[in-house]
Amino acid sequence: MLTAYGLGTHCCWRGLEHKKPAMTDARSVLPELKVDVKAGIVPDLEISQRSRLLSMMQPVLNKIKPAVPTDADLILATTTGEIDLLEKQALGELESADAADPQHLLSSVRRALGIQPGGKIVSAACASSSTALTQAAAMIAAGETEAVLVIAGDSVSEFVIAGFASLMALSADCPRPFDRNRDGLAVGEATAAALVMHPARARRENRPVIASIRGWGLTADANHMTGPSRDGQGLTEAIRRALRQADMGADGIRSICAHGTGTAYNDSMEMKAFRRVFNENPVPLYSIKGGTGHTMGAAGLVEILIAAYSLSQPAITPTVGLTEADAEAAGWVSPAGQKTAPEKDGVISTNSGFGGINSCVVLS
Repeated sequence: MLTAYGLGTHCCWRGLEHKKPAMTDARSVLPELKVDVKAGIVPDLEISQRSRLLSMMQPVLNKIKPAVPTDADLILATTTGEIDLLEKQALGELESADAADPQHLLSSVRRALGIQPGGKIVSAACASSSTALTQAAAMIAAGETEAVLVIAGDSVSEFVIAGFASLMALSADCPRPFDRNRDGLAVGEATAAALVMHPARARRENRPVIASIRGWGLTADANHMTGPSRDGQGLTEAIRRALRQADMGADGIRSICAHGTGTAYNDSMEMKAFRRVFNENPVPLYSIKGGTGHTMGAAGLVEILIAAYSLSQPAITPTVGLTEADAEAAGWVSPAGQKTAPEKDGVISTNSGFGGINSCVVLS
């Protein structure tokens, strides 16, 4: 992965462990921005490709190329794609917006990796990449393929910041997920990739396995164009479906990597769902968005990879930005890292997005 912390999962984990938000003035890359906000910007990015997103993807593609089989299927997850090209067209700097067609981005990724033609695009708001990962797992479970590469990404743009500003959802400073004084989210940018394989093939090829996808659940509560259902029922059902498929009880989960945007309604909705599923028995819970910002279509995969990394650790990272937990989250989240129970097999990652989509992935 490439986040505002830099290149690599370990780099992101280390930044979160140190409780250091990777936030900077959004005007550092968007000088014409009319809103004074911070954002999780990828540092020292060389714009070597036609768009900011494709330039962000390049280091990740270079890193993973040797490990990706040429017969792998490809799923690209993004919310806004190469949005800077659309902005340039709107400003008259490009004659046509055709270059921003996400099919071009899909083709660019495929050519860079030298893999087979085809592939699909998933754009499911802020649950795009967690949805894409579950599609990959479902394709393999159904016998359609043995290997799927999921790649996700979104970049910080004036369009995205203006959109969240119009919803009055942006923090005045850095986000504080699950904090009693939280005041909104901060936009971030990231790209991430995961190779999903059939277990038999992974063993046959002696692949290093970082985690197994045990179960997943997707629901849509269709509550509102942008707002989540206040009662958390849609997310509750997504978690329960994932646990059923994983054949795992709630007592087998050692930690929860939550969506945790730092907005009042999202955090409250999540806590209602967690309390319902886990019967008011607190499970160590954290959000990474106080550190990385909300990376939109990449958020799910970035967080799933962090959750997978946590399986090899004795603890989860602090929730960056958290000072005093909201009453609903008290006993679940902590401004310090929390130890987890190694005898418990599973971790879960949840995401929710515009339109009422909810996802949950169980890893072990």
